[in-house]
Amino acid sequence: MDALPNATAVRMTGGEALARSLQAAGAGPIFGMGGFQLLPFYEACRALGLRHFLINDERTGCFAADAYARVTGRVGFADATLGPGATNLVTALVEALNAGTPLVAITGDANRDHAWKNMTQEARQVEILRPAAKELIRVESTKRIPELLRRALSVATSGRPGPVVLDVPEDVAHGEHEFSPTDFEVPERITRIPAVRSRPAREDVERAAAMIARARRPMLLVGGGAHLSVAYDPSLRLVEEGSIPLAHTISGKGAIACSHPFNAGLFGRYSRIANDLIAESDLLIVAGCKLGEIATKRFQLLPEGVPVIHLDILAEEFGRTSRCDVALWGDMGAGLTDLADALQGRKHDRAGPERSEWAATVAPRMAKWKHDARDRLESTERPINLARLIGELNRLMPEDGVLVADGGFAGHWTGLLFETKKAGRHYVPDRGFASIGYGLPGAIGAQLGVGPNRRVAALTGDGGFNMTLGDLETARRTGVAPILFVVNNAASGYVKALQHAVYGHGNYQSSDLVEMDYAAIANTMGCRGIRVEDPDRIPDAIREGLANTSTPTVVDVIVTRDPAKMLPGVDNRTLKVEKGDRPV
Repeated sequence: MDALPNATAVRMTGGEALARSLQAAGAGPIFGMGGFQLLPFYEACRALGLRHFLINDERTGCFAADAYARVTGRVGFADATLGPGATNLVTALVEALNAGTPLVAITGDANRDHAWKNMTQEARQVEILRPAAKELIRVESTKRIPELLRRALSVATSGRPGPVVLDVPEDVAHGEHEFSPTDFEVPERITRIPAVRSRPAREDVERAAAMIARARRPMLLVGGGAHLSVAYDPSLRLVEEGSIPLAHTISGKGAIACSHPFNAGLFGRYSRIANDLIAESDLLIVAGCKLGEIATKRFQLLPEGVPVIHLDILAEEFGRTSRCDVALWGDMGAGLTDLADALQGRKHDRAGPERSEWAATVAPRMAKWKHDARDRLESTERPINLARLIGELNRLMPEDGVLVADGGFAGHWTGLLFETKKAGRHYVPDRGFASIGYGLPGAIGAQLGVGPNRRVAALTGDGGFNMTLGDLETARRTGVAPILFVVNNAASGYVKALQHAVYGHGNYQSSDLVEMDYAAIANTMGCRGIRVEDPDRIPDAIREGLANTSTPTVVDVIVTRDPAKMLPGVDNRTLKVEKGDRPV
């Protein structure tokens, strides 16, 4: 299929117009499963040489696109056919919606001449998908395909990013129209995040700066907005120039390097030292964080009477879960830059030595926590203590490596214990929806995103791996070679641990799995499988996986079957609360 001649209109199908629009947008890999509705699109992808990968489930294709978008900052693309293909996207779309991932999902739909006449596989998919996306755009005319693809990109990358569904009826995809080369022009700005930056009002910044300058024990609490805004340098500047300790959510890990002396680590349901620091603080600066249930220990963490400055791109988040004394509406990176600039002119107002002494306590507190955690991070227990695996990953993962964390306890353990070695998106947890099954497809998308010269590992439970095991075949076919660590406890571990905490020993229902040898399964599927039962074998398994760039590596890690040891700490939801008690 030739490029369009200059200034010459060419008649083509809607499917080809869609493919040419994606080509003009510099689209990366597209993940999908075809059907008759989008056949012209698939043919055009073949003819134009676009990178399109068949996946074994539409949900995993959308997960892969999500992870690709997170590590690259560019829009991820997935497609699905009419009916079950489209409805299979829902879970992954909500993950992207809640996480702020820029993504475009293309869905085929019924021929409009025959819609609602018992067409095969037809469903009310527009109504089903609309609440799962930032916006759903239905294409009613073949000639509007390039225009509406640009609109989808603009919505996906502007403000708080998110997924957009482009719904294309069969007759629109198969229909024809004459397109000119200018129809396919796509501004580079709308192909990545942040597409545009907005700044908080100057008077609000000045109010916030005055409060920060007076504070003796301020804390900066950051969420996933640090990555959506690429706010790494502004975060570091405010922390260092203002002597302000930083704590992060699971999604906010990597706002600054975990090794930075002012990084207090994870706050919320699980914490190292950050929750204690929050309790001692006299000012909280919240940036790019929704202050949801986990971050606030079910809305109990933030101290009463302590003022809150909240910086967010979505104005509706202000005051949703906590008090908000100053609302800074705008891009996180731009807002933090403006705060740092405003503070430079207020150095005479600062709380002096007390502020510096406060920030200086972070490093020794963290050192003590790590010393106390050594028995877990260096555990020689058999079955293996999951903390030992994460401790070895901290030691052996390359500085530019990426760890993908599945939902459930995989995200909680790594959120608490895994450490990125520099700022940036080196940790990809599916915390938007926290559904399990993200690990393997997330590793595929992330590996395609960072390229073959950087290593991607993923941590998933056996339950999550069971959901997506067929996509080992996808990983082989795409030619990527991530390392997948399967936490094998023969259980739906998070559920079993919660049942144990709430109902007591032995009272488990529908939370046990059959013992499987996932290394043997991986070997049978043409991948490299390694089964690890001895904790001292973990370093060799990690090194072997890092060295294997030919095929995916599955490391089957046999961990404790004791549900009392399956969580990294106490889950506040499981505490027995008497009437009048305040849950923690």
